[in-house]
Amino acid sequence: MKVKKIPLRMCNGCMEMKPKKEMIRVVKSSEGEVSVDLTGKKSGRGAYVCKNLSCFEKAFKTKRLNKNLEVNISEEIYNKLKDEIDNDK
Repeated sequence: MKVKKIPLRMCNGCMEMKPKKEMIRVVKSSEGEVSVDLTGKKSGRGAYVCKNLSCFEKAFKTKRLNKNLEVNISEEIYNKLKDEIDNDK
């Protein structure tokens, strides 16, 4: 049987490569709208964060999500992302 390749993505907090399914995606659409993508299937530029609070806080403090998506991310998006991480546990 063929071994299925697991897609890896880099976390913007801890900068480690992890399976895509273990992360939360923040996406910027072609119109410049930023949203939290729980399905991982929305079209646009994506950035990933691990589902733990320390990685989220590192990404927030260093503004790495802003740099990767090339747009200022509102507090509302950060709050929604934090809620998702809290709910996941």
